[in-house]
Amino acid sequence: MYQPTIDPKSKFSSRWSLGDVLLPLAIIAFIFIIVKTARNFTGTYESGYVVNLSLSFLPSYALQTLVRMLAAYLISLVFSLLYAYVAYRSALWSKVLIPLLDVLQSIPVLSFLPAVVLALVGLFPGQRLGIEIASILLIFTGMTWNMTFSFYQSLSSIPKELIEASQVYRLGAWQRFWTLELPSGVVGLVWNSVMSVAGGWFFLMQTESFTLSNRDFTLPGLGSFLKAAADAGDNRAIFSGLAVLIGIITIIDYFVWRPLIAWAEKFKNETVEAAQVPESRVLDFLRRSPTMRIISDRLLMPISEAVNHSFRRKAPSSLISQHKTSKWINWFNWLLVGLTGFIVLSGTLSAIALLSHMPLSSWKQVAIGALFTAIRVFIVLIISLIITVPIGVSIGRNPKLAQFLQPIVQIAASVPATALFPVLLLYLGNMAGGLEIGAVILMTLGSMWYILFNVIAGAQAIPSELFEAARVYKLSPLQRWKTLILPGIFPYLVTGIITAVGGAWNASIAGEYVKFQGRVLTATGLGSTITQASDVGDFPLLLASTIVMSLLVVTTNRLVWRPLYRLAQVKYQLVV
Repeated sequence: MYQPTIDPKSKFSSRWSLGDVLLPLAIIAFIFIIVKTARNFTGTYESGYVVNLSLSFLPSYALQTLVRMLAAYLISLVFSLLYAYVAYRSALWSKVLIPLLDVLQSIPVLSFLPAVVLALVGLFPGQRLGIEIASILLIFTGMTWNMTFSFYQSLSSIPKELIEASQVYRLGAWQRFWTLELPSGVVGLVWNSVMSVAGGWFFLMQTESFTLSNRDFTLPGLGSFLKAAADAGDNRAIFSGLAVLIGIITIIDYFVWRPLIAWAEKFKNETVEAAQVPESRVLDFLRRSPTMRIISDRLLMPISEAVNHSFRRKAPSSLISQHKTSKWINWFNWLLVGLTGFIVLSGTLSAIALLSHMPLSSWKQVAIGALFTAIRVFIVLIISLIITVPIGVSIGRNPKLAQFLQPIVQIAASVPATALFPVLLLYLGNMAGGLEIGAVILMTLGSMWYILFNVIAGAQAIPSELFEAARVYKLSPLQRWKTLILPGIFPYLVTGIITAVGGAWNASIAGEYVKFQGRVLTATGLGSTITQASDVGDFPLLLASTIVMSLLVVTTNRLVWRPLYRLAQVKYQLVV
């Protein structure tokens, strides 16, 4: 059951540490490096690719976009596994990597954009390769953070009894990872992968077509096609592009995500088989396929056994030499930490020197924008929680309902709301508030899915025998929610809220500044300030507004979400 496992000394172990003091300086230094890279750009790049709105080009554009999405996802998956695992296994590095993760996920995609794009253009002058790599890396920055948070949360929530069992059986690092740690995070990783890819689709228009300092950077792809169609007001091209996008998402859902979700069921921690489980015809076909059985038995199994045997043989010697090498490892770790501290300090001083020349009017613009966007983010979070928690639990606990609603939810999460803005603005233009209301709508569409997919994963991870026990004891719906469902999904819900809040701040960049049929529509906010500063090349304003946004996100995480995250780890943990 979900029972308190609280150490009185660590119940709310949210005491401020040296890392918390250095975190704001790390944010300032990191963002300064990004902005300085863009400011010092001296490379050349020809004018952007001219997107052809003829429908005959759609298949080629869709294929190129798919390749970028696949490359970005694979990079995100490898990064998430390595980053979360190192943070989980190393007490020293967790003090660096987890706060750094707050920094990275709080920096908007468009603030990464100047340094990433212009640096790669400078590295590959006059070539499209630099822009292609930059686009993949920008999609990666929109994908990876929630996957990393999810896997780290899953590792931190492994029942202590299972960890002790792995120690009793003297499992090596590889065996422990392969048999305990990786399986514990599979359910969350699968659902967050769905969300990550959906997030990649959402920001597709911004990552395939953008303007920096009056330079046009455009790649052939589905996102640039939709953006060009929206700018031209070509409704036929908009709906054709959306139809292709929805078709791709539906096909991926049927052939990739449904099989993975059904396959992940075997990693759930339960002793009673669920009455209803997710199903996939594709997975059933693969399991019955003689060809797949031959590949599994004659190719994959021997490789797996050879790898396991190799690591098993090396385990004893590594245990013997652990004490000999630990001293050198500690010295190396402290050397890296010291080098990081030097970079942070020098970057902070340089950033302060650059910001000292910014006029007071610009600081006033940043402060007012931060207030307006913060209010929108709070409204978006409340709306998202009200909508997504009951829907997510219903989908997670009812596989038949999930079979029907999952592709609909995935499509809704993946469709770039900015592509629908031309239609939406036709109605909002006649309403009081206009884009001020439209920004809230778009920010909600860009962030609520993080909560929804994490709640679905959390509901699926609750063992079925607990629901059986709730039925035996005839708990009312309210009691079931209070004693089982909310405690069961709480760790996943906190992870979803953390990434959703960061997603809402990110979505404000697209929602508060919209180019529509040759017009520019803006709403007062920090997102519109960042976008305008990026467009005109006002790097001090871009630096200041990005630092303020990142500090707001990280401060909220530290004062609100991190204590809740700690509570989820120490209290709402499954005891087997």
